[in-house]
Amino acid sequence: MATAAAPSVKTSPASHTPESMRALLDAARADFTAKLPVPLEVRRDRLDRAIAMMIDHADEWAVACSNDFGNRPRELTLISDVLASSNALKHARKNLAKWMRTEKRSTMFPLGLLGASARVEYQPKGVIGILAPWNFPIGMVMTPLAGIFAAGNRAIAKPSEFTPETSALFEKLVPQYFAPEEFAIVTGGPEVGQAFSQLPFDHIIFTGATSIGRHILRAAADNLVPVTLELGGKSPVIVGQSADLAEVAGKVAQGKLMNAGQICLAPDYVLIDEAREGKLVDALVESASAMYPTMLDNDDYTSVVNDRHHARLTSYIDDAKAKGADITIVNPAGEDFASANGRKMPLHIISNTSDDMKVMQEEIFGPLLPIRRVRSTDEAVDFVNSRDRPLGLYYFGKDAAEESRVLDRTISGGVTVNDVIFHVAQEDLPFGGIGPSGMGNYHGFDGFKTFSHAKSVYRQAKVDVAKLAGLKPPFGAATQKTIARDLKK
Repeated sequence: MATAAAPSVKTSPASHTPESMRALLDAARADFTAKLPVPLEVRRDRLDRAIAMMIDHADEWAVACSNDFGNRPRELTLISDVLASSNALKHARKNLAKWMRTEKRSTMFPLGLLGASARVEYQPKGVIGILAPWNFPIGMVMTPLAGIFAAGNRAIAKPSEFTPETSALFEKLVPQYFAPEEFAIVTGGPEVGQAFSQLPFDHIIFTGATSIGRHILRAAADNLVPVTLELGGKSPVIVGQSADLAEVAGKVAQGKLMNAGQICLAPDYVLIDEAREGKLVDALVESASAMYPTMLDNDDYTSVVNDRHHARLTSYIDDAKAKGADITIVNPAGEDFASANGRKMPLHIISNTSDDMKVMQEEIFGPLLPIRRVRSTDEAVDFVNSRDRPLGLYYFGKDAAEESRVLDRTISGGVTVNDVIFHVAQEDLPFGGIGPSGMGNYHGFDGFKTFSHAKSVYRQAKVDVAKLAGLKPPFGAATQKTIARDLKK
């Protein structure tokens, strides 16, 4: 384990005031500036330490997450938070030297012939602020850190107050691996988050709800801080005419019930024709029951994170019932969830939906799966296009022409074909939303570029190019020749 020098700025909860956070930022920026440029070996060392912090304490991370949720499978935390983070960091470490290379660019004719040159250098921006959500409270801090450290930056992260044990573990472990000028953690409630978003970072990345994203963007605007917003929305599943319903059900049920649906990329609703709807519901019940034959005492099944979100999901169910929906509760063991002392919620498949239901208007973020009837795949495309652009879109089918129509005629942050969510796990693909589902992207080289400044460097030819081209007064024959040449179509 690599251990950093003793912290020079206190990071205890008591010090998380606007003034102390500004002092932390100023110290990090001063150290960053004093030590420019940031060589390959320094960046690689920070990535190494971040990987070690994940792997050395894997079980501690799993316990903290489970305590925060009420129950969360150890395996889920290890796969979706610890390993997802360490794999992103390892990918950056492996490709770092290639990403850091200067890019040669062409010059305008005939400057290259005269000896001029052009290039792009990727420089670190400085100190990056990370505002992380509660649903993947480790990964949403550490995965962006791969691009941040690879680009040569420093970072300050504010984890969610909804996962206090995980945040406390961050506060305990980060100073063991990093000096506060490299990477620091601040904790606290919404007031701390608001003050954090108002700091003059060199870039902010926020992952969370669209409504909060708007506030982050407004706060950052006062300091002209560039912002990457990873939001959410309603990611649809389009079931093509050639789709295998058993395959659809198995993959949608797994994606919907992973983390009890508390995933920004969870399949939010399904679009399918009425003739096949009943068969899909039956297949979903079978698939969900096979994965979770019991739930209340099943450590494999995640709880809803807190009472407020449980009440919100319950209100969506009640609203759908009141407006005529058919509800299929997948409870194979007939367990009494109402009397249970906990927040576990079984899968609710909601059929016969209408657009005035809350489950068809709000991002669900829980184990509720509405099914919306459409007459054709083209109608499904029109339905998606009539709504905000989603973070993810999922198409199932074997028809290449139909698949092309869906992908060509819809706009979303990303797409997984014949599965759900998996595009986010491909580190060499950019991840991000569009419109209300987000702005900007990261992961892999795209993350490196997001957290870098692409600096243009032009080296002039030895001759006086401006004079040669007639660009200097007094204007004459050379000037007219240059103008005449460039006025041609």
